[in-house]
Amino acid sequence: MEEQESHQEESLKKVSGLYKDWFLDYASYVILDRAIPSIFDGFKPVQRRIMHSMRELEDGRYNKVANIVGNTMKYHPHGDASITDAMVQIGQKELLIDAQGNWGNIYTGDSAAAARYIEARLTPFALEVVFNPKTTEWSKSYDGRNNEPIDLPVKFPLLLASGVEGIGVGLSTKIMPHNFNELINASVAHLKGKKFELFPDFLTGGMLDASSYNDGERGGRIRARARIIQKDKNTLCINELPFGKNTSDLIDSIIKANEKGKIKIKKIEDNTSDKVEINIMLNNDVSPDKTIDALYAFTDCEIPISPNACVIVGNKPEFLTVSEILRRNTDHTVSLLKKELEIELHELQENWHFSSLERIFIENRIYHDIEEVESWEDVISTIDKGLKPHTKHLLRAVTEEDILRLTEIRIKRISRFDLDKFKENIIALEGKIEQVKHHLQNLITYAIDYYLNIQKKYGKGKERKTELRIFDTIDASKVAVANEKFYANFEEGFIGTSLRKDQYLFDCSDIDDIITFQKDGTMKVVKVEPKTFIGKNIVHVAIWKKNDRRTVYNSIYREGKEGPYYMKRFSVTGVTRNTDYKLASDQKGSEMLYFSANPNGEAESVTVLLKQNARIRKNKIEIDFSEITIKGRDSKGNLVTKYPVKKVDLKEEGHSTLAPRKIWFDDTVRRLNADARGTLLGSFKGDDKILTINSQAEAKLVTFDLMNRFEDDYLVLEKWKPEQPLTAIYFEGEKQIYFIKKFLLENTTNVQSFLPSEHPKSFLENIIVANKATAEIIFAKEKDKQREPETINIDEFIGIKGIKAIGNQLTKNKVKTININLPEPVEVEINEGFDVVESTEGHISFIDVDVKEEDFPEEGMIGDLFEFPEE
Repeated sequence: MEEQESHQEESLKKVSGLYKDWFLDYASYVILDRAIPSIFDGFKPVQRRIMHSMRELEDGRYNKVANIVGNTMKYHPHGDASITDAMVQIGQKELLIDAQGNWGNIYTGDSAAAARYIEARLTPFALEVVFNPKTTEWSKSYDGRNNEPIDLPVKFPLLLASGVEGIGVGLSTKIMPHNFNELINASVAHLKGKKFELFPDFLTGGMLDASSYNDGERGGRIRARARIIQKDKNTLCINELPFGKNTSDLIDSIIKANEKGKIKIKKIEDNTSDKVEINIMLNNDVSPDKTIDALYAFTDCEIPISPNACVIVGNKPEFLTVSEILRRNTDHTVSLLKKELEIELHELQENWHFSSLERIFIENRIYHDIEEVESWEDVISTIDKGLKPHTKHLLRAVTEEDILRLTEIRIKRISRFDLDKFKENIIALEGKIEQVKHHLQNLITYAIDYYLNIQKKYGKGKERKTELRIFDTIDASKVAVANEKFYANFEEGFIGTSLRKDQYLFDCSDIDDIITFQKDGTMKVVKVEPKTFIGKNIVHVAIWKKNDRRTVYNSIYREGKEGPYYMKRFSVTGVTRNTDYKLASDQKGSEMLYFSANPNGEAESVTVLLKQNARIRKNKIEIDFSEITIKGRDSKGNLVTKYPVKKVDLKEEGHSTLAPRKIWFDDTVRRLNADARGTLLGSFKGDDKILTINSQAEAKLVTFDLMNRFEDDYLVLEKWKPEQPLTAIYFEGEKQIYFIKKFLLENTTNVQSFLPSEHPKSFLENIIVANKATAEIIFAKEKDKQREPETINIDEFIGIKGIKAIGNQLTKNKVKTININLPEPVEVEINEGFDVVESTEGHISFIDVDVKEEDFPEEGMIGDLFEFPEE
């Protein structure tokens, strides 16, 4: 029995050992021979075998892909399907394989035709940089019948140009493709000892935020976006894709987001062929700018990517940066170029050596000495003896192999021997030898020239396709479509989207937060749900935005059942969801008598009526909330009265007490901000707007909402001054002359086109948003006569007319250029304690900033506003 148990234990140990070895063998095979590329040539094994097989079959003509796949199976121990898929992926990258036929579409995701229908051959670039049998190390194929390369001698950072993705056992790799020309520039910079920086570039174009790329190492992160343009007010167009996505993926994600109510679209069309074109139609009540942000927030129009540069180095995986991969690739290229030069030098020297021997053999008629020699040994010794007096200048000793080659020279060649031609050949060989030696002595310079030559021959048409940008973070709650109707039962204390029989309040999105206030002074913030119990006697329900300092709440409350009455103003910037906050008092019986929510900090006036009391003479108290400081939500507030209050009546609607908001424009992300990034546009309040004018002579007024987006094509982007006229100088295509017009814009958010001519050759030359400007007209030369430049004062030249007016003719003569001179901005000395709000012709507005911070928690809150005549 004991022997049997011992035998079982021994068997178990052996089996477990086998499993351990098998797993390690399998993991090693998957990592080294399938999933992870080599750092030196950038290929996975299957890709390397495909390239080697194509080189074997290369004859300058196209080969059927099925034939190439069949030939590759001599080297690859897997099926034809995996070889075909890998070959199609190489072909779609448009670098190594010249593809013919339907190889699929990287834009639409359509698959390639069957291997028997499509053809391929190597590109000139691949033939030049990928192969060289003289510098290739070989190993036996899996069945031992053929030789295959261990690594192809690639003299280019191919791994970074193509990119790669693979999953092994316990690790993975994801290396982004990079731009062809930028890689060459980086390699040259490395060889020169200079710094360089690399960022991904994708065939599908799009935009990329690589600010957290981390040089492609683990832990980095990039964001890729589709390029979305606005065709008109109801149509958006996606014309470039984010990396790794096709039009089918993108459309599916947009449809799902629309079905979930995250975005609101009317219709979507895919017109993609050789170029991407996905048209998204919107309803009239939908904002295109907000929809663009929503597409980035809720669909695959923006995707995060985590690069992970794992490569095989010396039969083991290593995690490197992209820069380190390029440096090693470049150094490897230098070593390969050195090998090639050394091989070439050896071949040239051998050629020179034998040519010199041949000349000695023929010129000294040594072949006559062997005519009467009988044995082969005597022939060899006779030739060797005849050569010795003439071989002192040779590079090496004469071998028996050299003599054997001399005996193989034909009589015909000896009879036609031309000493001059032999001398020319020797001189040419010596010149080549010197050149190769020079390259070896100046190897780095030679390598730089090699890279620049590659760039010159193959770099055209390989410019960067993906635009590098810094993306602003889109707040999903701000761009989500209001896809839910929200209701409330104020008496019973229920709120939600399913209470259709109760009072409708507003539309909201399903990711919004809802703020509620009750009569007892309790505040709570909750998520949007079908039905939520808040508590009886709700007085206010609204959508709440985190860090919202401009919404101010005004209230009057009683402390306890019979306590004194207080008034306070406060904002709610941050809370914990589903938590009750007592804004009045913790004492039982506390009650809010008056409450108002003011989205822009408005401060109204109210009248507090007291109950009849013999102790008081005046039973009416006037309260102006603008005189109360805005404090935190936990503050007690100011005392109103100790006596019982009968009611509180609204006396007068108020105006905002918040300072005009300073707005900047960040050209990097083409967004507005209040964080002092970019160019200061000015201080904004109320209905102030921003003026934009594009090159198509279209003016548009937009609000100073920080979510507004601005495209690249704008000539003017500044704060709009309603009284400031615009001056346009335009070329009238039909009459072939320049016109000038001055006009005011209407206060509307519709696009206002001010170019009266629709002729295709008409164009806007200049747009001026300033007074006292002058225009200098430089005339073109006519009939060998040069007219003197003419300067006009624009304000005197033309008056203000309608936006549709043609304007005045600027000049009848042919114009070369028109230079606009604007007046210098007025410099005003400002006393300490004041800040300029805005400067317009005639007046400068100031705000008193010499106030205590604790009095005005809203940054830049207005104190006293003064206006002085501008001097």
